[in-house]
This record gives sequence, structure tokens and C-alpha cells, in this order.
Amino acid sequence: MALTKENIIDQVYQNAQLPKSQARDVVETLLELMKGTLAEGEDILVSGFGKFMVKSKQARRGRNPQTRADLQLRARKVVVFKTSGVLRKRVNEG
Repeated sequence: MALTKENIIDQVYQNAQLPKSQARDVVETLLELMKGTLAEGEDILVSGFGKFMVKSKQARRGRNPQTRADLQLRARKVVVFKTSGVLRKRVNEG
């Protein structure tokens, strides 16, 4: 099961002992801040967790797997995440 935004809000509500509406505002504000930073092309570094980076991908040839028709994929930007060594170690331990 995936961790959802609602689960995060519930955890903030319980652990920070904030009113539910305030916990929702905190989580929403954090996510909006992250989205805005990435939209500007800047990286986000969270120590002990990892780094979110915006990478540019060049235009390239592709193929529709159903019709096998060749097509041109446009240049675009993607968000990639690289885990920190601390998180990588913790994930691989359990």
C-alpha cells in the first residue's frame, strides 16, 4: 500500500499534535513549495533523504508498441530522485 497525502496529513496531525486543518495546511504548503521550486528548475536537497533534480531530455525517436509506427518524442524535462546514502542503507537493511 502506498503512502498517500492523506496518510501524511494524519501522521503530522498525530505526531506534531496540531489541529487537523493546520496539519493539512503544513503538508499542502510544503508540497506547493516543492512543486514551485522544481518548476523553476531548481533542485531540492533533503539531508538524510535524497535529492530531487530537474533533468532535460533531448528529443528522440520512439515507436508505438501497438502499431510499431515510428514517431518523434519531443524534448522535455523530467523530475528524478536520487536517494541519500543514509536512506539507501536503511532501505537495504530491511
